[in-house]
Amino acid sequence: MSSVIASTRFSVLDRSRTREGHDAPRALRDTVDLAREAESLGFHRFWVSEHHGVPGVAGSAPTVLAAAVAAATSTIRVGTGGVMLPNHRPLVVAEQFGVLASLFPGRIDMGLGRSVGFTDGVRRALGHGKEDAEDFPGRLTELLGWIDGTQQAHPGVHARPAEGLRIPAYVLAIGEGASVAAAAGLPLVIGDLRGREKVLRAVEVYRRDFRPSARAERPEVIVAGTVAVAGTEEAARRLLVPEAWAMAYSRTHGDFPPLAPAGRIEALAMTAKERTLYERGLDGHIHGTEDQVAGQLERAIEETGADEVLVTTSTYDRAGLVDSLRRLARIARPRDRPTGGLHGGAPTSGSSPASGRRGSRTAESGAGTP
Repeated sequence: MSSVIASTRFSVLDRSRTREGHDAPRALRDTVDLAREAESLGFHRFWVSEHHGVPGVAGSAPTVLAAAVAAATSTIRVGTGGVMLPNHRPLVVAEQFGVLASLFPGRIDMGLGRSVGFTDGVRRALGHGKEDAEDFPGRLTELLGWIDGTQQAHPGVHARPAEGLRIPAYVLAIGEGASVAAAAGLPLVIGDLRGREKVLRAVEVYRRDFRPSARAERPEVIVAGTVAVAGTEEAARRLLVPEAWAMAYSRTHGDFPPLAPAGRIEALAMTAKERTLYERGLDGHIHGTEDQVAGQLERAIEETGADEVLVTTSTYDRAGLVDSLRRLARIARPRDRPTGGLHGGAPTSGSSPASGRRGSRTAESGAGTP
C-alpha cells in the first residue's frame, strides 16, 4: 500500500439521495444502514448533508439525521457536511450540537457551510435571501462564541448544553470560503476532486492565510469527492451514471430527479445538450479497479496535500455502492490506522498524525503548495 494513502484518513458523506421506486423515508434509512457499513469497514467519520426542497434529496434536517446515525453506530465519528449556517440562528445550532455532543461524547463533528436555499421559493420559505450567505463569517464567530462561552452580543444568555463542550468545527468551502476557514483557524473541507485546479488555488489561500487558534494549531485539509471502485473500470463508471444523468437533467429541466438505474439511463435518447452535460458529469471522477483507484488517489492526495478524503459517491445501485466502499477500505486499510487525537479521537491540525506527516511530505515534494 502507498505510504501516501496509508497516512491519509478516509471518511464518508452520504447525501440521502432518493431513488426511483424508493421513497424519501427509505433514503434516510439507507443512510443509517450505510453508516453502519462504513463503521464496520473502519472509516474515520460519517457525515450527512442539508438540502431543502430538493426532490432528489431526503436529508433536510442534518442534526436529526446525525442523531439517528450516531445512535445506530458506536465508534465512528458522526457529523454534518454540513449545517448551512445562513439558514439557522447560531444559538439554535449551538444548542443542537450541544445535545448531540452530550448524548454521543467524543464522536460529534460540526461541519458548517454558507449556502442558502436551492431556489428562490425555498429561500423565501426559509426566510432568507442570497445576501445572508455574505454574513457567514459573522454567524460562524457567533456560533463558536456560544460554544466557547465568549459571545458578548446577548449578555446573560447561554447555549445549553453546548457551552463549555469541545465540539470540533469544520468549514465547508468553495472559493472564498477557504479564507473564512483560514481566518477562523478551523479545518477546511473542500471539493470536489474533479475541479483540481480550483481546489488547489483555494487550498493555497487557506494554508497561506491560516491563523492558528485554540481549535487548530495548523491547517487541516479534507478534500471531498466521488470515488467509485469496482471489479472493472466499466463497472465503476456505471456507478457514476445515475448522478451524472440527474445533474444533466436538472440543468436542462430545472428539476433534480431521484436516481435512476444505469441501464435505463444508458438506453435514453438524449438531446445534444443533455448528452454533453451527461458526459461532462461522468468525467474526472476517481473511479476504476482497486489498482486504478489507488493510483488516482495517490496523485490527488499528493497534489492537494489532503489530510483526509471525504467520499461522497451517490448511485442507484446500493449494493454496488457498498461494494465500492469495501474495495476502497481494502485500498486505504482505515481499520489499521489509529484514530488518536484530541477530544475523544477528534483529529485537529495540531494533533493528527496524518497532519504532521502531510506537512513534511508537502515541504519535500511541493504538493499542495503551488
